[in-house]
Amino acid sequence: MAESQSGSSDHSANGEPRTNFIEQIILGDQADGRFERRVHTRFPPEPNGYLHIGHAKSICLNFGLAEKFGGRCNLRFDDTNPVKEEAEYVEAIREDVRWLGFDWEDREYYASDYFEKLYQWAVQLIRKGVAYVCDLTAEEIRQYRGTLTEPGRNSPYRDRPVEENLDLFRRMRNGEFPDGSRTLRAKIDMASANLNMRDPVMYRILHAEHHRTGSQWCIYPTYDWAHGQSDSIEGITHSICTLEFENHRPLYDWFLDQLGVHHPRQIEFARLNLTYTVMSKRKLLELVQEGHVRGWDDPRMPTICALRRRGYTPESIRAFAERIGVAKFNSTIEIHVLEQCLREDLNRRAARAMGVLDPIKIVLTNYPEDQVEQLEAVNNPEDPSMGTRTVPFARELWIERNDFMEDPPRKFFRLAPEKEVRLRYAYIIRCDEVIKDPRSGAVTELRCSYDPQTRSGMPNQRKVKGTIHWVSCAHAIPAEVRLYDHLFTVPNPGAQGDWRDELNPQSEQVLRRCYVEPSLQSAEAGARYQFERLGYFCVDPDSTSERLVFNRSVTLRDTWAKIQKKQTGQPARSK
Repeated sequence: MAESQSGSSDHSANGEPRTNFIEQIILGDQADGRFERRVHTRFPPEPNGYLHIGHAKSICLNFGLAEKFGGRCNLRFDDTNPVKEEAEYVEAIREDVRWLGFDWEDREYYASDYFEKLYQWAVQLIRKGVAYVCDLTAEEIRQYRGTLTEPGRNSPYRDRPVEENLDLFRRMRNGEFPDGSRTLRAKIDMASANLNMRDPVMYRILHAEHHRTGSQWCIYPTYDWAHGQSDSIEGITHSICTLEFENHRPLYDWFLDQLGVHHPRQIEFARLNLTYTVMSKRKLLELVQEGHVRGWDDPRMPTICALRRRGYTPESIRAFAERIGVAKFNSTIEIHVLEQCLREDLNRRAARAMGVLDPIKIVLTNYPEDQVEQLEAVNNPEDPSMGTRTVPFARELWIERNDFMEDPPRKFFRLAPEKEVRLRYAYIIRCDEVIKDPRSGAVTELRCSYDPQTRSGMPNQRKVKGTIHWVSCAHAIPAEVRLYDHLFTVPNPGAQGDWRDELNPQSEQVLRRCYVEPSLQSAEAGARYQFERLGYFCVDPDSTSERLVFNRSVTLRDTWAKIQKKQTGQPARSK
């Protein structure tokens, strides 16, 4: 189950503000006077890829805790692996955090800021006799490490004299040895039940250009060595990590205790797992590199930049993070929870418009050929302050092909031969004649008549059961519309086989013969609209002055949940 699906109340039954388990820990620390009652968190991404929705949860949590407790939150790039890190990712991360609505002010830091300090601390541990230079290869280190049921074996270099270790480590820094020939390891316990404590590597030799330090260094600290010490340097009080770092906590504690420096409190929470997608940076990179998607910002991706391009709002993502809550145990959230947060937000803020995605022409035979009316349409019934707009109405109109059936079932309340329907904001029309292609038999045009006494807004209106949308043919703006479905065909990709085999070949459908009302002629990239009866759409950056391109952000209703309820008799629930 999702940790919180309703999101309906921020207060408990007795009226007190709700607190998650991390907030309760912080409140306890403040009551005890720990850290002088300070709260200082950080969001520490590795700049080796674009951020995804799981990172958004962490961003909201870390910055949200700082805000709630009157503290501070740093943005720190844990850039310890120059082979995989790029300045492009740094800038993308900055943009994503800002877009989500958070400000780290002047507190932008990098692990690379601390390379010299980390080196000197490593020297301190060598002098203390708890770190040593090891000549085992990476494969040999794995072999010596042991397993979960068998203890590891001491490296033959474990008992090197301190002075020899100091000399070798200095020469490692000076670039005297090739990549992979030596490492610096902590001397802890090769028989520990926790594999992270079995003499972990602290430094490896890597002659590679770093995106900030260039060729200044040829040895680089491992993440486990740099992470906790970076927190300590910055004075972090509460180091919020995901659950996979729980087994690393004893190692971080050991390093800090050996150095005798400021000791943050590490707290682990469950990472976000979302159905019908993958959250692994490696898999997301492979999706891009192997051409399964068009890039990191392909609207089918779970990256923040892709969600932004698809039409998600920062408010909807923050609401999602609040709704699912913070848990101690891993769980999987149904993707429809995220989609519903977007619907709720866009329902309040998105302007309405009319667009036709699969057009069929209707001709109002009794409407004057040269007449054009400007009809008033509401921009957003949820927000009267957004006012109204006018849409042109004329003799020839486009409607959706599926809004007409030649032989409809009994409860089909749209257009059919000799049946009536109301055109949104306009008139009631009647279908009098169906024109077909003589070769294929396909319907190509509908001849209809309109009732001039039924204009929308006129008093004493007679009623019909169906209302459909439309666009004037003479005034319509051509558009391309991209419809998106889940990227994968199964809720948990890779659980039963190769995740690539579970990619959804229908995840993107491109419609190139669409029309939208003329008020959207100057719509800018990123603008969001509700196409009435069709869903929420966002103007894509691929749009040009000659042709608009729209991405469907989300449907108007949660079709998946509706199907589940019909099949089981119960509402869809998160696992």
